[in-house]
Amino acid sequence: MRVARLGSEIDFDGWRTAARALRAEGVRPEAVVWTVERELFDQGLFPPHEGEGKAFGVPAAFVELARTVILHRSPERFALLYRILHRLERQPRLLDNPADTDVAKARDMAKGVGRAIHKMHAFVRFRRVEDVAPETPREQYVAWFEPAHRVTEAAAPFFARRFANMNWSILTPDACVHWDRAMLTMSAGADPADAPSQDAQEEMWRTYYASIFNPARLNPAMMKQEMPKRYWRNLPEAALIPDLIEKAQSRTETMVAAQPAKPSERVLKAALKHARGSYGDGNLTNLEEVAAGIQVCRRCDLWHDATQGVPGLGPARAALMIVGEQPGDQEDLQGVPFVGPAGQLLDRAMAEAGAPRDRVFVTNAVKHFKHEPRGKRRLHKTPDRGEVQACRWWLDAERRLVRPKVILALGATAVQAVFGKALPIGKTRGQRQTLEGGELALVSWHPSFMLRIPDRDAKDRAYAELVADLKQAWKLAD
Repeated sequence: MRVARLGSEIDFDGWRTAARALRAEGVRPEAVVWTVERELFDQGLFPPHEGEGKAFGVPAAFVELARTVILHRSPERFALLYRILHRLERQPRLLDNPADTDVAKARDMAKGVGRAIHKMHAFVRFRRVEDVAPETPREQYVAWFEPAHRVTEAAAPFFARRFANMNWSILTPDACVHWDRAMLTMSAGADPADAPSQDAQEEMWRTYYASIFNPARLNPAMMKQEMPKRYWRNLPEAALIPDLIEKAQSRTETMVAAQPAKPSERVLKAALKHARGSYGDGNLTNLEEVAAGIQVCRRCDLWHDATQGVPGLGPARAALMIVGEQPGDQEDLQGVPFVGPAGQLLDRAMAEAGAPRDRVFVTNAVKHFKHEPRGKRRLHKTPDRGEVQACRWWLDAERRLVRPKVILALGATAVQAVFGKALPIGKTRGQRQTLEGGELALVSWHPSFMLRIPDRDAKDRAYAELVADLKQAWKLAD
């Protein structure tokens, strides 16, 4: 029996060195014991000798898989990876067989690690503390988190990019990561008592969370899948969730019964002349008139079943304009673009991309909600080409008044409205193009597209691509 002792629970380099030597010596998987810490009376354990066996290569995909699986908490991971490595000698295409038990188990572990990194990115909550050095006062932020797997070091670069101008520490039972605005450093794991229990900003965060909670789209089972209860004890907003769920039905009924906001009579009368007929560039002089005109627009039939028109929202002069497809159910009720589930996902992506929502003009290609009733629900229907073309004048008016430097079109309908033609999003996203008006334009996935993707990996890829496109658009605009 051979025993391979590693330096830590995530010692990939140590595992690779030991595994390489063991396989070169021809040691079978069942003859190896993998361990991390020396136990009492452990004198019989010894590391593997560097063998002189023949050199061998493995697929790059296996190395990447092993780097990820090492972070899993399963005690079987070291042995599983060595078993796969040992089998690759006679089965070089082993990783191409998704039905293989070992391969499937390793890939499941890798997915679990990926989900743990994603949850850490989503659910870390920093709390402000005072610096212990009074001669150099500065803000310091500390967070406590308990990841499902040992992903602290792997997740840390995201926080360094996202919170580059903060001094922060993330404490976990496995390891702690620290950022001083210049360098990431690691230290040993900590105890929950080492982290602050609350700070003055949490009440404001809870107020924000309660205000964006969408009772009409409440799905407790899905919410718990996306935000597992194991993370709730470290989330300031979690205390609000039971009450928000309890009152969701009554809040939804109140929202549906509420009358939509109406523009002032003065502006409404001024806009009536724009409801039909021809439209010249000089007809509308500000965004308030555009918003009022949209309320009385009859250029297509979508107004008939919609609660109200939904104009764009944002600064009168914005360097970046984001164009979606059309209002959804919540947007139709509230008269504001991107406030429903897709809007909340867009808010999160914009925050990760460093694009401040209050400096961006957000709008839609079509200004009325196209839908069909299904019981008590209103199901989204995609606007057709004629409806997009009929509404394009309003979008062009917003573009003329806002004068964006960059336009980001989200989804096929927005692409049709912005470019005047269909473009394959998967092939053209990330590629900057110049419009006739001189604006730079990019295309990306609509957030609602991600909400419909059943495959977790595909959903995560699409979301990462949206964040990258937002980051590029904001960089070009700013």
